[in-house]
Amino acid sequence: MTRLRVGVIYGGRSGEHEVSVASAASIFRHLDAARYEAVPIRIEKTGRWTLGAQVPRVLSAGGDQGQRAEALQPVEPSAAVAASSLDVVFPVLHGPYGEDGTVLGLLELANVPYVGAGVLGSAAGMDKAVMKTLFAARALPIVPHLVALRHAWDRDTAGMTRQVSDTLHYPVFVKPANLGSSVGISKVPAEADLAGAMGIAFEFDRKAVIEAAVPGARELECAVLGNDEPRASIVGEIIPSREFYDYEAKYADRGSELLIPAPLTARQTAEIQRFAIDAFRAVEGAGMARVDFLMARDSDEIFVNEVNTIPGFTTISMYPKLWEASGLAYPALLDRLIELALERHAEKQRLRTSLT
Repeated sequence: MTRLRVGVIYGGRSGEHEVSVASAASIFRHLDAARYEAVPIRIEKTGRWTLGAQVPRVLSAGGDQGQRAEALQPVEPSAAVAASSLDVVFPVLHGPYGEDGTVLGLLELANVPYVGAGVLGSAAGMDKAVMKTLFAARALPIVPHLVALRHAWDRDTAGMTRQVSDTLHYPVFVKPANLGSSVGISKVPAEADLAGAMGIAFEFDRKAVIEAAVPGARELECAVLGNDEPRASIVGEIIPSREFYDYEAKYADRGSELLIPAPLTARQTAEIQRFAIDAFRAVEGAGMARVDFLMARDSDEIFVNEVNTIPGFTTISMYPKLWEASGLAYPALLDRLIELALERHAEKQRLRTSLT
């Protein structure tokens, strides 16, 4: 059997570079060598693309813990995609300059099949402000929120501070609009702390989202898999080791606990799964996504928080864990994602690109 050449693009210029490297290491470890030839394509923090003869081994969010790729060959992005004669690409770039659809645009130009959502779905899934607009259009439940651009905040800090106090009340969460893995997120208990949190968010993005806190929020996650007929996994719950599930709790402090399945009623589980598929379709998702939810502990009210179109694939990541608990083991999950990529690409090849 001829093996498929699978290019795994990882690393990247975003603040989630180390998480991406850790995800890629797990994917390399679980790809069936009898079916696939893995081609590592690494993007350094500087933006340099390299092809490596050896894939990364054991990694953590803090950086490479095993052997670095040997014989790294600097290449142009187009050469990395085209010259390797890849059959399919598995992008595992978390955050900006990857998950936001930028690299996927290159793959579209090269006409190479790739795992996951397209340019539109990826861009919408990256921008929390745009995402919430799309959720609202489908009548999905979302928390009250405001969006602030850096120049507007700098011009009228006092006025926007009053708006947050009058509209959302405290505590609130401040997040960079275009970043994942809880990077740059702050919980703001009072008005006096808002400016500092906004400053942190604006270090990572020119746009910030300010959200009302859900009282005693439970953090729930559901994985989605598919193209036109997506299906949802069982639901999991995160018990953070810290006040909320920030970057340290996700990747550095192993004290956080994952409950799979989440202790929910059958009705609550079904509702979250329905919301997950609706959220996936709202951003025009494809292939895969992890949908995150918040549930108020006192009222059990459910809110759709966000969609992650390239969810973490580390050994402790929820997306593969949820599918494993749903009956789809990690290697089989990779097989299915590659199948979905090829199916979607074949469908797009049927479209006309010329009137003549």
